[in-house]
Amino acid sequence: MLCSAESFSKSSPADTSWVRAHLEEFLCKHRDSRRPIAVITSGGTTVPLEKNCVRFIDNFSKGTRGALSAEEFLKARAWGADYDIIFLSRTGSLLPFLSECQEEMADAFHLSGGESLEESPCHHYAQFLEVIARALDDCGDAVLFYLAAAVSDYYIPWERMSEHKISGDEPLRLDLEKVPKMLGKLTRSWAPRATVVSFKLETDNEVLLSKAGKAIASYGVHAVVANELHSRKDQVFIVRRLQGDHFEHRTVFRDDKSGLPIEHDLVREIVALHAQRRAAQ
Repeated sequence: MLCSAESFSKSSPADTSWVRAHLEEFLCKHRDSRRPIAVITSGGTTVPLEKNCVRFIDNFSKGTRGALSAEEFLKARAWGADYDIIFLSRTGSLLPFLSECQEEMADAFHLSGGESLEESPCHHYAQFLEVIARALDDCGDAVLFYLAAAVSDYYIPWERMSEHKISGDEPLRLDLEKVPKMLGKLTRSWAPRATVVSFKLETDNEVLLSKAGKAIASYGVHAVVANELHSRKDQVFIVRRLQGDHFEHRTVFRDDKSGLPIEHDLVREIVALHAQRRAAQ
């Protein structure tokens, strides 16, 4: 049974007051700079199995693409693309300018933060994203959403979740619900004037490009960065609508000679797309 975006968010309320406070401080500074804003989401989201969470479902995303992309957006000031950045990531994901160090230390040290993993489920991601989007709506077309986070596709509703640690004495069977898509809410309600770039990961290129086109048609995003699992660090496709049901995909390759990550050229392409949309509005 599918639930609405509203009931999904309400099923596990999150404290968003600290997000609002940070946004208020950010926007006070931004009003003076008047730079465009890139909202970058990064890393995975968890699916708690208990309210007092001990076990959870996770995915393999460490937030590499989001962290490296944030670096490139900040470095873009050198070539005239001067963005203010909001970086939304769960505790434990890779951070801009620290990602290489974090990966090298991962096998030798246990990195811990002030929050536990169970405090970053997909419910909370959606709630934080909504708060950010609505707060930035007054900034209009200056806002770019770069949604690189790997959001879980399934979840357990709060009312069906075990209060305490599930017993390990018996086999475990899970009945998961489909997470409702938030992209349509973002593009049509929360921040309708912003440019929205979503991400899609698949293991088959034909399926990948088809699903990227469907995301544009269904949710009104302005581009999809399409990644094939095994080649995602060497090439990605930027899929855009031409007319009607016709789409184009532009391939971005990693430049082996430069030694730079693929995010260097990917961010340049997305910045150009944002500038093009702003000029046309």
